[in-house]
Amino acid sequence: MATTIQRSPAWALIAPIVTLLLLAGQLGPFGLDGWYSAMLGASLMLSIIAAVHHAELLAYGIGEPLGTLVLALAITVIEVSLIVSVMLATDGGATMLARDTVFATVMIILNLIIGLSFVIGCYRFGEQRFILPGVSTALTTLSAIVVLALILPNFTTSTSGPHYTDSQLGFVAIVSLVLYGVFIFVQAVRHRDYFLVQPTRQEAKQQPDMPIKTLLTSGIFLILSLVGVVSAAKLLSPMVKGFVAAWGAPEALVGIIIALIVLMPEGFASLRAAANNQLQTSLNLALGSALATIGLTIPTVAVVAITLDMSLVLGLESKSIILLTLTLFIASLSMSTGRVTVMQGTVHIVLFLTYLFMTIVP
Repeated sequence: MATTIQRSPAWALIAPIVTLLLLAGQLGPFGLDGWYSAMLGASLMLSIIAAVHHAELLAYGIGEPLGTLVLALAITVIEVSLIVSVMLATDGGATMLARDTVFATVMIILNLIIGLSFVIGCYRFGEQRFILPGVSTALTTLSAIVVLALILPNFTTSTSGPHYTDSQLGFVAIVSLVLYGVFIFVQAVRHRDYFLVQPTRQEAKQQPDMPIKTLLTSGIFLILSLVGVVSAAKLLSPMVKGFVAAWGAPEALVGIIIALIVLMPEGFASLRAAANNQLQTSLNLALGSALATIGLTIPTVAVVAITLDMSLVLGLESKSIILLTLTLFIASLSMSTGRVTVMQGTVHIVLFLTYLFMTIVP
């Protein structure tokens, strides 16, 4: 992990408490208008950052590669809560929100975060290297789940449109969980060396053990942070859709906003690792988050959709399929040798800017 912090700063402990107090006040004499909603939104952002901070501390104490799994799962819990909250708060269930958010997450991670990591790391330290088998394993798994979840629905014939039947949706949900579960087994048990950066003797000597008290405190405040995020997101989610609608922007922008909010703290962690000449850790964070997002979000949303009888749209439009296919193709090429330069990073960033522009100006 990129972090070397041994205890939580005061803001990381105060932020979730403030969020919970604001939520309690909303149940009392206060409404959700004006300054109160602005304060709740600000505390939501801080609670997201606090949640990732505490997850990072736990991950640092546990060690690699299990540490990045803790952080990825925390991020996924936040994203699922935001998606489900918006779905439940909208008439008709916001049937395309899950698709748009998962697609946005994949595009942000594979193009923006990884692209910036390549540019920052290579600009500061020259050509960067990483462990090819681990990255290849992650990309292979991610490509399979993405295609099954976001492209295949357009070509099934049991129902019209980019939909899965309940049985098909359940099958894809199970397959996604299986693929993600096997990946975790490979990452954490079978082939840990594919993802593990061996520290030098000096670094190992300088790295102190994480105090048990710090681990327990981080675990408690991680739970409090996630509770605050889930509850605040449920209250504020209609405002996000209202803002996008008032602006006259396509509804797909809601998915991008949700993904950016959720990935902002982990994105900074990944970029910080790249800036510290730890590209392998940066890629572990980025690709692990992408796999956790699509491998766990799709099954969760599928359960909600089937239980509540929602018509869930998963299949991407033709333009998005082209951009997604190009992204997976470029990612497989740029990370096929275990070495990257600023050129590969620039290509990924350009792909993200193209995706963002084509979403706003379809």
